[in-house]
Amino acid sequence: MQRIKENITGTVTIFLLVCNTLFWASLLFPVAFLKIIPIKLKLWRMIINKTLDTIACCWIYCNNAGLKITRTIDWQISGVENLRKKSWYLVIANHQSWTDIVVLQKILTGKIPFLKFFLKKELIWVPVLGLAWWALDFPFMRRYSQSFLLKNPHLKGKDIEITKKACQKFKDMPVSIMNFVEGTRFTSQKHATQGSPYKNLLKPRSGGIGFVFSTMGNMITSILDVTIVYPQGRLSFWDFLCGRVNVIKVHVEEIPVTDEFIGDYVDDPVFKNKFQRWLNDVWYEKDARIDMMKGTVMPFSSTHYTEDEAMVIN
Repeated sequence: MQRIKENITGTVTIFLLVCNTLFWASLLFPVAFLKIIPIKLKLWRMIINKTLDTIACCWIYCNNAGLKITRTIDWQISGVENLRKKSWYLVIANHQSWTDIVVLQKILTGKIPFLKFFLKKELIWVPVLGLAWWALDFPFMRRYSQSFLLKNPHLKGKDIEITKKACQKFKDMPVSIMNFVEGTRFTSQKHATQGSPYKNLLKPRSGGIGFVFSTMGNMITSILDVTIVYPQGRLSFWDFLCGRVNVIKVHVEEIPVTDEFIGDYVDDPVFKNKFQRWLNDVWYEKDARIDMMKGTVMPFSSTHYTEDEAMVIN
């Protein structure tokens, strides 16, 4: 009987999320089409983008409210006290399930600029969401493989050039770029296949964030290293929707961006190796932090929120 109730909770949650998405998309799209009007005024674009980000934040807030209705979660959060809405951030995190995205949106929305992802250009065709991502200026990437570039050497660097152009719009309006550097969700099988040197993590890949720094490194003021732990163990996104996840621990570490982060990741092998070593060190620290966070007491100066209080701080 309990399992049936949980599955009903999951179904109701999906229904609420879909309805919420369709409602806010109906407000987002009319404003988005105003971007097509050929007005060159910088103020006009800033007003439109600010309106779109506000609608998107309301979208997330309502998602959080819908989740609150269907579940009770003990949020244990640290490191979010000094975040700023007017800074440019690169956000990295460990990745276990789609729940991670919901967690990141919940704890960071309203504290930093709206989270945006680098997306493959093909994703613009995803129904509803593809148009929403375009409206919100999510950068769509065109990545060329090494084999393709060998056959078409004249296109070398073209992907970087296209992405840099797409990121120019972020100069005048703060933004947060999100990247899961493990490249995929953690599973025991993937961990074993990789031969990962980390107990709780897959090997980090520096290519994604190296690409970010190659395109907009001079804009980014800080890196936010987010560690997410589910003390009950690794549960699926469906388990989360069904209300089976009752405790979530999150720690945010802010890393200032200095000159050592700025370089040519694509064509400078020395910088590339140095950047990967730095990320490996971050991941060793995260691995140890996860072990500590799995205990009954967080080893950091953290704040414990009930579900109601977590809604307020967001």
